[in-house]
Amino acid sequence: MTKTEDQRPKTRHEVAAILLAAGQSRRMGAFKPLLSFGQTTVIRSCINNLRAGGVQEIVVVLGQRAAEVEASLTDLDHLHIALNPDPDSEMSASIACGVERLPPAAGAALIALTDQPAIPAEVIRTLISEWQSGANLVIPQFEGRGGHPALVDLSFRNELLRLDPHRGLRSLFAANEDQVKRVNVNTPYIARDIDTWDDYRALHQDVFGTPPEDMGC
Repeated sequence: MTKTEDQRPKTRHEVAAILLAAGQSRRMGAFKPLLSFGQTTVIRSCINNLRAGGVQEIVVVLGQRAAEVEASLTDLDHLHIALNPDPDSEMSASIACGVERLPPAAGAALIALTDQPAIPAEVIRTLISEWQSGANLVIPQFEGRGGHPALVDLSFRNELLRLDPHRGLRSLFAANEDQVKRVNVNTPYIARDIDTWDDYRALHQDVFGTPPEDMGC
């Protein structure tokens, strides 16, 4: 039987991103998204990297200081804001909030973290290329260690909405190991989170050769 138009699989072209930025930055002692990173902020660096890698539509999931962060991004196009009403919730809750706001044309979602503002555009392009070549779940890895962003084909949309709150994306990838493509990349930044002030200063020094400015966020 011939498939109807609605039943045909989506063309592997449109990839959107979910950028998770709802946390309270307690371990940092400062509000991460609005800290300086080079000539911009941490959250804008994440957005710039995604755009440079070929992602146009980005859903930013906010929680703590949401109005302030949203106001700092009003000049950017193709940006969708999702609100997580409970910033203390697990990452799975923020992912579900982001999935609900994905544009209808999206066939896959890159799930990225504001903790990682130094992801090179080439990593983004590599993940998208693997998806366009048929991979449904794609994880970058450096020297055997996995990281973010992770790419998920939206045939797993329902699973993304119901992730195990304690294991998050790991539960989805573990349950579908036969569909996981692990891609070697040439940067350790896929696993460099800025969880603490020392992490932030070290990453900034590595990327720019100078310590960051203290913006008092």
